[in-house]
Amino acid sequence: MSKYLMVWFAVLLLSVPAVFAQDQGRKKGGDQTRSVQGVVTSPEDAVLGGAVVYLKNLKTLQIRSFITKPDGTYYFHGLNPDVDYELRAESKAQSLASPTKTLSSFDSRREAVINLKMNKKS
Repeated sequence: MSKYLMVWFAVLLLSVPAVFAQDQGRKKGGDQTRSVQGVVTSPEDAVLGGAVVYLKNLKTLQIRSFITKPDGTYYFHGLNPDVDYELRAESKAQSLASPTKTLSSFDSRREAVINLKMNKKS
């Protein structure tokens, strides 16, 4: 009987650090990122595939880009929730651009949706 008790105790001791590490990962942030997605449309509300969406990190000034899919959708993931981002879209072929929109660090959504409507460039 003591042999089984010792094995059970050894398994229990070996599993405690793993549980503690998982808990610490959640406390330190774990996967604490967010994403933003949306649809880019023309002035006539038609979806615009092939437009370029720019995402600017306002802390580092780094710019990422995404070419919209044929259905006009874009997606950025792995964003820091403590940073503000600016989004805008362009279609040079059609001389269109969207106004700049901001994804604020005060916006608590993990998966934000920001649609961008294009206007004629002036």
